[in-house]
Amino acid sequence: MTETVRLGFTGDVMFGRLVNERQQHRPPHAVWGSMRETLQSLDGLFVNLECCLSTRGEQWQLTYRPFHFRADPAWAIPALQDVGVTWVTLGNNHVLDYGEVALEDTFDALEESQIPYAGAGRTEANAWEPSHVRVAGLDVALVAFTDNTPEYAADGESPGTARVPITLDDDAVLERVGSALDSAREADPDLLVASLHWGPNMREYPPQEFQDFAHWLVDHGVDILHGHSAHVFQGVEVYDGSVILYDTGDFVDDYSVDETLRNDRSFLFEIRVSADGELRELRCHPTEIDTFAVHHAPSAVAKWCRDRLQERSSSFGTRFERAGDGLHVDVAAS
Repeated sequence: MTETVRLGFTGDVMFGRLVNERQQHRPPHAVWGSMRETLQSLDGLFVNLECCLSTRGEQWQLTYRPFHFRADPAWAIPALQDVGVTWVTLGNNHVLDYGEVALEDTFDALEESQIPYAGAGRTEANAWEPSHVRVAGLDVALVAFTDNTPEYAADGESPGTARVPITLDDDAVLERVGSALDSAREADPDLLVASLHWGPNMREYPPQEFQDFAHWLVDHGVDILHGHSAHVFQGVEVYDGSVILYDTGDFVDDYSVDETLRNDRSFLFEIRVSADGELRELRCHPTEIDTFAVHHAPSAVAKWCRDRLQERSSSFGTRFERAGDGLHVDVAAS
């Protein structure tokens, strides 16, 4: 086993619409832009896959949906493999955008390429099953769920997401999430990761109930909380030796850009872990989306990202130090 294991976490990886169109005319790896080598250098990479992988299906019409995301697996799977994506969460509000047939295609494509996933499944029980991956000798267990889009929830034998409200006031919620955590811990993993697609869009700060829920998850064994959904990155908290990434923002997409919140800017969040599973360090590498690909942020943009992350993390007492164009937190000392 290597002495230090480097795990990367990103927000939305949305390969549909204009990204999908552009990728028909360039190699699969082009979507990673100038971040490609950095991503390839990681021991593990964990992303929110914010689309289905299929060329089939019809746009969801049962309820109003303003956006529908679908990518061709012929290039999307090679792109994921190119940077060694270790695992994806499908627990989000876009996996059923093209119906059950496209969701089934997504399961098939990931399984055939041996990319584990969680957060959605062919049945309700499947959707709530944890994943287990081995990264440079570390056993990592992952659970994933969302509070978005109730109509996409798996139900009985129907495919869909692991959907649950974010609250500590409902015993049924705590029992369901607690059961998933118990199942993930049965194999005695070195690390337990919870990936949550939670909350509304374009919010710079998590509400208090999300902070309370995050602490509850850590108190029940979660080492890393991987949040996403807001389209803008939120603050980072080190709580009881665990790392809480309240929202990791957007990583690759074609979304319209808010000129104030700058949802085209975020980070690759790299967590360095010891050989025995102790979290040692968090490094935040600034990124920017351009030409439907992700790139290392230029210096002025990197400063903007650093300033915003420090501001949004200040209420958690997180103390960053400069590391290159990014930021660094000594988790073990926090």
